[in-house]
Amino acid sequence: MLLGSIEAGGTKFVCAVGDEKFNEIDKKIIPTTTPEETLGACIEFFKQYPDLAALSIASFGPIDTNPASEKYGYITDTPKVKWQNCNFVGIMTDALDIPIYWTTDVNGSVYGEYVNLRNKFDNPALVYYTLGTGVGAGAIQNGHFIGGISTPEMGHVRLQRHPADMNFTGICPYHHDCLEGLVSGPTFKARLGISGEDVPDNHPVWDIMAYYVAQAAVQITAILRPQKIIFGGSVSRPAFLERVRKQFAMLWNDYLPVGPLDEYIINPSVPGNGSATLGNFALAKQLVEENK
Repeated sequence: MLLGSIEAGGTKFVCAVGDEKFNEIDKKIIPTTTPEETLGACIEFFKQYPDLAALSIASFGPIDTNPASEKYGYITDTPKVKWQNCNFVGIMTDALDIPIYWTTDVNGSVYGEYVNLRNKFDNPALVYYTLGTGVGAGAIQNGHFIGGISTPEMGHVRLQRHPADMNFTGICPYHHDCLEGLVSGPTFKARLGISGEDVPDNHPVWDIMAYYVAQAAVQITAILRPQKIIFGGSVSRPAFLERVRKQFAMLWNDYLPVGPLDEYIINPSVPGNGSATLGNFALAKQLVEENK
């Protein structure tokens, strides 16, 4: 059985094919440009595998995941103008004619972490944040995603401003002072005029951003009480997470036990930024089994 995965991010799409044991057979990275170019390249990649049984897509959003909606399978009101109202699932279904699982990029990642950690922990309750071009989070409890009429938008929670950051206008065009507007990768350029990879670990901007990420960790700890909070994405370098843990300790103030912070607030357990690909393989396989 061959399984397909698309991790659709704001900068790149990671397409992969794996077997039923989730071993990766082939992978292609495609730049995120226009739907015509990017999805066309994805279709070309997967058409090399005519025996593909199912595909799981974990996409940046907002997306419509309500099967009863007229826009199910669409990327909806994204700040990426060219991708607004893109019928992602419809385009891929028409081209490949296989079952498709459709969810957010962070749900794909949290499911991959769940698959990787469930042998170590009994049915782990996890939250996964991606801190990258955008910011989002997915949560899983009892093996199921957390969500209501649609998937959560945890990257858009409002935050208290750091005293040294009062003059920065957050980059989110909708909220400004939300998590994505204050800590996503493009904020480095907006604040400092340089890319995040060029900012040294000892720069004070990391303390500002850690303060915001720690607030998000406090919120999700109080609301969902997960076993682990996992931070992936380009911003989540290990030295940064250490700052987040220190800020979290001050903000949480030992209100309820969460265990050792270096085991509670962590980087992904799946190596090589592979959480979403693993999660997609597992979700695609689940789709095949449900359709038997």
